[in-house]
Amino acid sequence: MHKLRNLLAQAPQHALEAVHEEYNRIIYAANRAAAERARDSFLAKWKKLCPSVAASLEEAGEELLTFYSFPASQHKSLRTTNAIERLREEFRRRIKTQASLPSEKAALLLFFGLFASGQVKMRRIEGWCDLGETAAVAA
Repeated sequence: MHKLRNLLAQAPQHALEAVHEEYNRIIYAANRAAAERARDSFLAKWKKLCPSVAASLEEAGEELLTFYSFPASQHKSLRTTNAIERLREEFRRRIKTQASLPSEKAALLLFFGLFASGQVKMRRIEGWCDLGETAAVAA
């Protein structure tokens, strides 16, 4: 999502929809090879039309497609930062009344306390049942 926002910030107003559609072709491709072809097509087109958009996508490099190394069941969770963002927002909401935390250790203790008591909950990552396969692939 962050890379898409960066691309849209670089694109001219009339091209926002086209950039968004072509970026989605990369991210939602059936496999890594199709995603690489879509990325190459994106770069070829936008280097001519808007070099800053192409440069922004090139900046992401191979890390943009890292999630294709994981089982397909996990792709949806890996494409987004929703689980992390939700956790961060909930933590911020819970500590809003405190002026500041005296140290990193205090912040970690508070977070652990909220998490352990169930006041802050993590969403289940889609494809969690395939995490064993992921460990085998990484090894």
